[in-house]
Amino acid sequence: MVQAQRACLTSDYIARQLAEDASFKYQLAEVEKFIQSSSGNTNIIMSSTRAGAEMTIKIPVVIHVLYNTQDQNITDAQIKSGLEALNRDFRRNNADTTNTPARFKNIAADVQIEFVLATADPKGRFTTGVIRKQTSITDFKMDDKIKFSSQGGSDAWDSKSYLNIWIGNMRNLLGYSSSPGSAPEKDGVVITTKAFGTINAPAPYHLGRTAVHEVGHWLGLRHIWGETYCGDDLVDDTPIQGGYTTGCPTGFKTSCSNGDMGDMYMNYMDFTDDACMNLFTVGQKNRMRSLFNDGGPRFSLLLSKGLNEPWLSESPLPEISPVNPVIQIFPNPAVNELTLVLSNAWLGKEISIQSINGILIQKVKITSLTTKINIALFTPGLYMITGDALGEKIHSKFIKL
Repeated sequence: MVQAQRACLTSDYIARQLAEDASFKYQLAEVEKFIQSSSGNTNIIMSSTRAGAEMTIKIPVVIHVLYNTQDQNITDAQIKSGLEALNRDFRRNNADTTNTPARFKNIAADVQIEFVLATADPKGRFTTGVIRKQTSITDFKMDDKIKFSSQGGSDAWDSKSYLNIWIGNMRNLLGYSSSPGSAPEKDGVVITTKAFGTINAPAPYHLGRTAVHEVGHWLGLRHIWGETYCGDDLVDDTPIQGGYTTGCPTGFKTSCSNGDMGDMYMNYMDFTDDACMNLFTVGQKNRMRSLFNDGGPRFSLLLSKGLNEPWLSESPLPEISPVNPVIQIFPNPAVNELTLVLSNAWLGKEISIQSINGILIQKVKITSLTTKINIALFTPGLYMITGDALGEKIHSKFIKL
């Protein structure tokens, strides 16, 4: 069951990264220096077709679905609804803009950022933009295991070219996000299974706004209360606010002597229920879009080929069950290198490569679910790969050309 109070742990996640990596503080400071120097430039990222007009930024997205049970393997329709919710709110096409208080209507913004499932993977092969993997992990936590195949998750695609969104079962946690400047292999957004999209997502997080909130973090936004009582979210047009807001309040609320403006508890970066969120501000828009300026931490996404027509006909490697002991071999036949696709059952185990006559050629210890083996010096012919997994002797064959 999804919890009754929004639980975004992005600020805790960043604090943990700071504690684990002393250099991360420097990275965050450099990103903030870049934002402050460029977010006031309103003529950045210009359209090539309309002089003087800001272009709509299209971001290639890859969705990693991690499921332990089949009911967690969310449908394509639910994934589609999650992308639609992101685009609805970032483009301010949400029907509940009518609920934006009059005092905030003139600063409510169409961010002009859209999110599109990738059509080409990092190697140029066709993709639906969705990766599905069964996992032995029953509940993911804020420990980034969901981001690594070797730990029961799914490896990130190149975060310079894609927004990685991981969806998996989490207990008492809606989601968390990396921040601009984070390690590339961990860069992206994590959402719990039952809070992504608008299908099969129970209230109060049924409008897809958990992803809207977390992607806001991924694009450099802070919580509207600035992570502390009467804190600063570094955006000029969001009023100072005493803390986070829960539930679905109505009417005027004030704190921190914010005067006639009052609290902006309907902002996507507060903790209110989905039904009571309805705006980003112009200041937040400028902060997010500044990241795409030349030299910014999200600039490379503008150069991504992730939305291009695929340029390589090779198919991606298949995903297999975490407990399936089968050894899958690609390509087969092979000339110089084999790729073994394995399940969690093989981690830490050893496999043997033998000639067809039973002569041992090589032993390999498995430390990754995708293991590459150099066979360039092997004599052409038929070979066997054998090993023990789950108490079962497994055999696979390959041909060296």
